[in-house]
Amino acid sequence: MHDLYGVLGVNVRGLFNVIQHRLRFFYSSAFGFYFGMLALVLVYLTLAMLYILYTPAWQNPDEPAHYNYTRHLVETGSIPVLESNDYNQEYLVDIVSRRFPPELSTDSLRYEGHQPPLYYLLQVPIYRSANGSLLAMRVTSAIIGALIVIVSGLAAWEYYNPQVPMALATAGVVAFIPQHVAMLASVNNDSLAELWMMVGFWLLLRMPLQPSVNAYRLLGVVLGLAFLTKATAYILVFPLLMAIGFDWRAGRIKLSALGVVLLPALLLGGVWWVRNCLVYGWPDVMGLLRHNAVVVGQPRTSDWLREYGVLEVVTRMWNTTFNSFWGQFGWMSVPMSRRVYRLLSVGCAAIFVGLLFNKSGPARGLRLRHNQVLASGAVGTLLAYFYYNFSFVQHQGRYLFPALLPLAVCATRGLEGLVSKLFTSRVLAPKYSSWLPLILVMTLIGLCVWALIVCVIRGLGGA
Repeated sequence: MHDLYGVLGVNVRGLFNVIQHRLRFFYSSAFGFYFGMLALVLVYLTLAMLYILYTPAWQNPDEPAHYNYTRHLVETGSIPVLESNDYNQEYLVDIVSRRFPPELSTDSLRYEGHQPPLYYLLQVPIYRSANGSLLAMRVTSAIIGALIVIVSGLAAWEYYNPQVPMALATAGVVAFIPQHVAMLASVNNDSLAELWMMVGFWLLLRMPLQPSVNAYRLLGVVLGLAFLTKATAYILVFPLLMAIGFDWRAGRIKLSALGVVLLPALLLGGVWWVRNCLVYGWPDVMGLLRHNAVVVGQPRTSDWLREYGVLEVVTRMWNTTFNSFWGQFGWMSVPMSRRVYRLLSVGCAAIFVGLLFNKSGPARGLRLRHNQVLASGAVGTLLAYFYYNFSFVQHQGRYLFPALLPLAVCATRGLEGLVSKLFTSRVLAPKYSSWLPLILVMTLIGLCVWALIVCVIRGLGGA
């Protein structure tokens, strides 16, 4: 019996050593990273397809207007011009409140006609080949979303290399916020705009100590494509300028790199801006002045301030933005439960405390550059959000999604700080605690499934 226990003990220790060796291999190997990314993308695509199938037609923000943009391209062969009769506040409120009954047409919802055309041009062959299928166009957006997840993982790998668990956890946060999955599973140009943001972050983070002119020229092309996609993607200018300034002060590049970036970007964006000036008149280079004049009846911040006061408006803004960042489905009509939001608040507070505990030391060299690039993208997104809400009441958390990579890095670094504080044993922490941030990814996947069942299928009637 004693020999049996000895043999069992040896076998258990051997198995333990094998597992330990495999974990070490996956922790720092490129194979472990790519294998983990494949799993994340497959899970994301599964969830996105479920959201596509179970979300009723048009039950995503502004989806009918984005769909009608593509239909206009197909039927007329021309880019739409935003007109005064393209927006009717009373009709929009009525059809949204009644959840788009079949007897009410969505053809008159054309108020996205001021948007740049790139996303809709990509949807044109899908519309034609699928006879205008809404589901097929949603699938296209979801595939763009898969590219976002992949590029976010590559960017996180550049930031955390060789820490595979941290890079995977960062990509998982980007992939599995329920509201993000829902938006990527809808017809909306947010997906392509976010992709250009993510590609820009990745290219900036992967630059070597001596960046080449060609690397900056490629960033200029990406910025130009962002100009042709959506105004929210213009935020990419902030991290680009931050990187150029950092590299110039460090003597890595000449200031002429700014021209290398701006030339292709301005050439691409300039085509769209000149067209808008010809159609809408100077200085409406982005069509936003026409848009503001057309959307009569949309709630304005100045009216809310007079009616509710500053404190009430700020409180509503904070609560709605936080809730809808995580999940508030349909046209903001189906929130998650208060208990879920409270748990998410506690989790965010814990992550913030973890950031204070993070003992990684002061950032230097490329890490300092990486932090400044990500921070400038986050600040730019926040400024754009406040600027938009300065005129209109648009307290939607999805407007913060262009900063998902910086936010996801903050989340994983905060969890890293908590782990380093809670797991004080030097034997245990290095071997296993670095994998604990992936628990956040599993939690978010579970939250996506719960939101699909409770909020989308039951709440929106998507069964």
